[in-house]
Amino acid sequence: MNDTNEFILTTIRQFVRVARKYADAENLPIPVEGHGEISTREAHIIEAVGDTPEINVTALAKRFGVTKSAASQMVSRLVQKGFVDKSPAPHSNKEFILTLTELGWRGFAAHERFHGQDLARLKSRLGAFSLSQVATLSVLLEAIDDVIDKRLKGSD
Repeated sequence: MNDTNEFILTTIRQFVRVARKYADAENLPIPVEGHGEISTREAHIIEAVGDTPEINVTALAKRFGVTKSAASQMVSRLVQKGFVDKSPAPHSNKEFILTLTELGWRGFAAHERFHGQDLARLKSRLGAFSLSQVATLSVLLEAIDDVIDKRLKGSD
């Protein structure tokens, strides 16, 4: 095997290791003042609802690359926990508009604090790279995203 292929395989192994760690980090709880804690996955849904006025389950599913059923299940859990309200959409009998409750906004703030630290660290680390290096990273991530999408869709 040549040096380029070995380097590519090493890089793929590094990416897989990072992806596994990221998946583990997604399971870490986030403390919410006066409520206990939420999962990072729940926090991401809360963030999307808080950031996007009049968002619905279909838009959430598209945003996160999951099925409408999966998004609906997550929203139902957050409604039960008191973080999200669902109200009928004025334009459709089948859709619901999602909004955050007061507790949901506390979860939103907790998520911002939790991930704000990570984002600041990443920006600091990536800020040491040239624009061309960051652009290369972006292109590599797009390629990985494309390969994973094809695998998930079962296409060649």
